[in-house]
Amino acid sequence: MDSVDIHPSAIVDEGAQVGAGTRIWHWVHVCAGARIGDRCSLGQNVFVGNRVVIGDRVKIQNNVSIYDNVTLEDDVFCGPSMVFTNVYNPRAAVERKSEYRDTVVRRGATLGANCTIVCGVTIGEYAFVGAGAVVNRDVPAYALMVGVPARQVGWMSRHGEQLDLPLKGSGEAVCPHTGDRYRLRDGICTLRP
Repeated sequence: MDSVDIHPSAIVDEGAQVGAGTRIWHWVHVCAGARIGDRCSLGQNVFVGNRVVIGDRVKIQNNVSIYDNVTLEDDVFCGPSMVFTNVYNPRAAVERKSEYRDTVVRRGATLGANCTIVCGVTIGEYAFVGAGAVVNRDVPAYALMVGVPARQVGWMSRHGEQLDLPLKGSGEAVCPHTGDRYRLRDGICTLRP
């Protein structure tokens, strides 16, 4: 079994669960209630809150804070300095910890550098959020999202290649890298068996 690699400058509070083969880099803080899976990478200056669940093989780049009520499923990529929130209408003088909203990022999704994920949304599996986008509503599986606020401009394969599919209606496409086949029906993109 692979051991956990924790840089001496990192703080991992007693009680935190960190899976085998996970690497925790400089100036990271992992709170006591966090659960982190196997073979993850937490880059420099990452913060992981108490009520956070991180799956296996998740890559979290530098300067990302993952606050309470965020769940990252297996194989999620969080780009440098991207942002999660957990309160929709924060005020310094108003206590709102009981109002945290759940945010779920499904398996294989990519969250680009400097994007913002407003709390209470679900990012579908293998979705791709472009750098700097602001997501304030649920994102379908395989969707390519860009802009402020984020809007869908296409579809992405599991390999991270844009698919030649219409935004609406129906169609079929092949990932140019892997040859995997995808089907779009009624606004839902799926990988064909």
